[in-house]
Amino acid sequence: MAPPVVKRQTLATLSRLLAFALLTFFALLSLAGTASAQEPTTSPAPPTAPVPDNAVPVSGNLNNGGTRLAGVTVRALDSSGTEVAAGESASNGRWELAVAPGTYTFEIVADTLPDGVSVQAAVEREVVAGRANTVIFSFGEVRTASNVSFGEKLIRTTVDGLRFGLVIAIAGVGLSLIYGTTGLTNFAHGEMVTLGAVAAWVINTSFGVPLIPATILAILVGIGIGLLTNGIVWKPLRKRKTGLIAQLVVSIGLAISLRYLILIFFSDRAEPFDDYQGQVEKNWGPIALTDANAIVMIVSLVVLVGVALLLEKTRIGKAMRAVSDNRDLAASSGINVERVIMFVWGLGGGLAALGGVLFGISELGGRVQWEMGFKLLLLMFAGITLGGLGTAYGALLGCVIVGLLVQLSTLIINPDLKYIGGLLVLIVILVVRPQGILGSRQRIG
Repeated sequence: MAPPVVKRQTLATLSRLLAFALLTFFALLSLAGTASAQEPTTSPAPPTAPVPDNAVPVSGNLNNGGTRLAGVTVRALDSSGTEVAAGESASNGRWELAVAPGTYTFEIVADTLPDGVSVQAAVEREVVAGRANTVIFSFGEVRTASNVSFGEKLIRTTVDGLRFGLVIAIAGVGLSLIYGTTGLTNFAHGEMVTLGAVAAWVINTSFGVPLIPATILAILVGIGIGLLTNGIVWKPLRKRKTGLIAQLVVSIGLAISLRYLILIFFSDRAEPFDDYQGQVEKNWGPIALTDANAIVMIVSLVVLVGVALLLEKTRIGKAMRAVSDNRDLAASSGINVERVIMFVWGLGGGLAALGGVLFGISELGGRVQWEMGFKLLLLMFAGITLGGLGTAYGALLGCVIVGLLVQLSTLIINPDLKYIGGLLVLIVILVVRPQGILGSRQRIG
């Protein structure tokens, strides 16, 4: 039997060990509780709103003075302020959301904008199915309204009229040359304008080619289309000595067929080019022009001067004028009339393609529409009739006058009705002076 002193020492030791074990246990529990309290709780991700079955695409391009803004968040809010869709802009500044038809407020998340860039305001837009729903944001400081005098407004409208007239002339000169050399009033020329613009759009957006080289390639496509239609349709009709009225009916049928083929394979909505979106006007005194419109005017003038030099200084140009004046006499003097006509169709197709691209940039806000050529066709007819059918210089003069009248009419009437002025000119000229300003009273051949 152990002495009492040993028992007491053993009990004391056990008591100390038990106390140490309890303290260690509670300390570990305390540390575990503190660590678990410090771990961040993972909140569930907000549910993503499902895309409705009747969703309509809404898109735009973020362009701050020519700089494309990538990685910027755009969101759509409904009438209650709830976010229904959001997305980021791509490297070219383009963004697209899908929302159900209705009225929404589209805004840019300011935190996602680059340093030094600010957006002026949110944009409220009604989204409608079957229509191009484009939202344009304005960047920079909010511009205050300023009173523009009538004189300054008249000067700006006149410059716009000159720009529009030059675009009509680019597309209309080919139509006038075709009439002068063949006698055909080609109603399918408007679709050649549309095909050129669509070709440039496909090359620009689908293949990522910048718009300027894409336009050059589209001109080549237009030349090919002109040569192809001449070889497949018009040359066989000429060989069969088909009358001009019958050829006119064929051109109307061809125009309708091409127009709806474009609708099937393109789109019923206006589709934008990747370049030259959201242009900012620059002021040169009383004149206000965007860079794109200034380029359009310069290109139009250069091309028209080139066509004039072609007609005056080159052998093919002189042959074109000879065939236009008297086809039989030109043939008897050794000119290959069919070769000249083939060249005219190629030239007309190339000019039509260029005119389509310039028309889309300057008048349609950098977009392409499936019936844009048809809208321009009547103004081309008005211009070349006013200047004189079959004369290239008359077409230039008449188209510029029509462009001026169309734009200046917006000072009096609603801009949506401005094309009426050009058509009224066509009616008046046909009644008062059917041969036009520079046309002959009677054309031979």
